[in-house]
Amino acid sequence: MAVENVLKLAQENNIEWFDFRFVDLSGRAHHISLPASEVDEDTFVNGVAFDGSSIPGFRGIEESDMVMMPDPESVFIDAFTAHPTLNIMCNIFTPDGERYERDPRGIAEKAEEYLQTSGVGTAAFFAPESEFFIFDDVRYQSDVNVSSYSVDSNEAFWNTNRKEDGGNLGFKIRKKGGYVPVAPVDSQQDIRSEMCRLLEEAGLRIERHHHEVATAGQAEINFRFDTLKLTADNLMKYKYIVHNTAQQYGKTATFMPKPLFGDNGSGMHVHQSIFDGDTPLFYEKGAYANLSEMALHYLGGILYHAPALIALTNPSTNSFKRLVPGYEAPVNLVFSKGNRSAAVRIPIASVTPKGCRIEFRTPDSTANPYLAFSAMLMAGLDGIKKKMDPRELGYGPFDKNIYELPEEDKVGIRSVPASLEEALDELEKDFDFLLEGNVFTKDFIQNYISFKRAEAKDVAIRVHPHEFSLYYDC
Repeated sequence: MAVENVLKLAQENNIEWFDFRFVDLSGRAHHISLPASEVDEDTFVNGVAFDGSSIPGFRGIEESDMVMMPDPESVFIDAFTAHPTLNIMCNIFTPDGERYERDPRGIAEKAEEYLQTSGVGTAAFFAPESEFFIFDDVRYQSDVNVSSYSVDSNEAFWNTNRKEDGGNLGFKIRKKGGYVPVAPVDSQQDIRSEMCRLLEEAGLRIERHHHEVATAGQAEINFRFDTLKLTADNLMKYKYIVHNTAQQYGKTATFMPKPLFGDNGSGMHVHQSIFDGDTPLFYEKGAYANLSEMALHYLGGILYHAPALIALTNPSTNSFKRLVPGYEAPVNLVFSKGNRSAAVRIPIASVTPKGCRIEFRTPDSTANPYLAFSAMLMAGLDGIKKKMDPRELGYGPFDKNIYELPEEDKVGIRSVPASLEEALDELEKDFDFLLEGNVFTKDFIQNYISFKRAEAKDVAIRVHPHEFSLYYDC
């Protein structure tokens, strides 16, 4: 959208505030609002100043001045503000006009530019399946003398005997029993439909929504694929609208991968493919799962670099509470057609040549989408460049339920790292593929690793409530 069209849209909708947003290292959005009377074409040229030293993982206080440069293609009207507000995503620049190399959105732009200069194709398309929980109550505390959390949901199985106003009406969701039941077991049809309505108003094309496997309000909404940066923008809109719609309903939504012990966690399965113009490059009729050699090499790169990738696609300590066997989590670094126990799945149901794609099932929504999608693309392109055949590398195909294989048949199957620290170790050893085309920089990788190591250490040294159950009577 041209700048003049953005200003016209604002005028037509009586916009009072322009909300300029950017994304930090962890994938959280930040914003500064300007009165509409203060925004004109020059704002899109000069940008909006902010203090980069106050953003974790950005700059020191001695070089804190930074600039948000608004992207007029990213605007959408905020559905939650009392005063009409237009939201705009921004790229980050230094005061001298240089692109800031630690800006996640800028990295996504460079990844797309690298693809276009690589000779492989013109565009990479991504479609994340981002799962989340909707709770009715959440409480947590972490201090010197106390560490606790509690979440609750009206539809959770543990509330079958709870006394409720008007009586307990039953119809609770069993553990691992939440996949697509109808009402009244699924109590959240209307809130998900409202989320979808608002997502469509914000420009996303919604494909479907449903209750997911876990008890206690696990949900999934699928939106249409798009190019890398635009999909990352859409995921930021998605999380914003999900969080705020839940809030309006007196509930709370979380994309935390594993908020419940003993039930399925929330993942973000990422579908991806490459096109050359209108021509899909991942399709070859009659091949295994109708997948082209290029697509096989791409997924070979994903699986080869997966231990390092996971530091970016599963970047929280909680991520590794989900990545354990037994909860449909894809912990096996192999590929297969239609097999949800593999880290890379090739969907085969109702797939057309343009819909032929791979699905990397390991990521979760604590990932910064700009970084995660960019890193996946770089790993895949490295696989194409080096012709990494996943069959020759021992990654499959495995068309059996790997969870149920005898231990002797699992020999040689690589697993994902067991912790964030292990994933960061792998990234420290394997990041050259990310540096191609200056998409990521060595400074960025080193800063990211340091930032995440501090986070992991902070969690590791804290007293865990379950330790009292294990050790208090020693």
